[in-house]
Amino acid sequence: MTAATAAASSTAFDYSTLNVKPADKASASSATEQRFLTLLTTQLKNQDPLNPMDNAQMTSQMAQISTVDGIERLNATLKTMMSNATQSQALQAAGLVGHGVLVAGSGLDLQTIGTTGASAGIGGIDLAGAADAVTVTIKDSNGLLVRTLNLGAMAAGTNTFQWDGKNNAGAVTAPGSYTFSAAATQGTNAVTANALQVGMVTSVMNSSAGVSLNVGNLGTFNMSDVKEIL
Repeated sequence: MTAATAAASSTAFDYSTLNVKPADKASASSATEQRFLTLLTTQLKNQDPLNPMDNAQMTSQMAQISTVDGIERLNATLKTMMSNATQSQALQAAGLVGHGVLVAGSGLDLQTIGTTGASAGIGGIDLAGAADAVTVTIKDSNGLLVRTLNLGAMAAGTNTFQWDGKNNAGAVTAPGSYTFSAAATQGTNAVTANALQVGMVTSVMNSSAGVSLNVGNLGTFNMSDVKEIL
């Protein structure tokens, strides 16, 4: 054998490594069955010849081992299903990167739109029930009242609203960060109204706790925390 041939032989890929034998899917159940058979054999060897184990006892024990084996298989199946569900949720969450979402929060960002100089701020309200009168109170960073919006009637669930950036005197306010609160009534009864803030999904995390979304400077939220995708 030449030196070149020897070198080629030493570096040749071992294709036999690709032919990996499949794992024994029944290894766990086989171990359980082996323990049962060992126990049953021991019982048979040590039984009283004058009072042997009856068929009912053996049938009962076989039924028990069958039940244990079934539970083990069911647990394995559930683990696989949960793993697949988590992966599917992660793929769906990845599609939210770069999209705006509504999550719990009272912030309201006023931004300039295009080159017209006009401003707009978008927020959301989660109503516990239908309301015939909804009011939004907007304040600046110092807590001073800027604008009160009377939004009229709204349905139960998630609702969005838009602020044109003007204060109660009709003057245009400077773009920036504001806060808001919401109040709602149905007739003379108050309706629970929770503020929702708009944020941009920047990334997705997949951990043992599940899938979570990084929503800019608003923090991390679970998928269930997202009330609406904008």
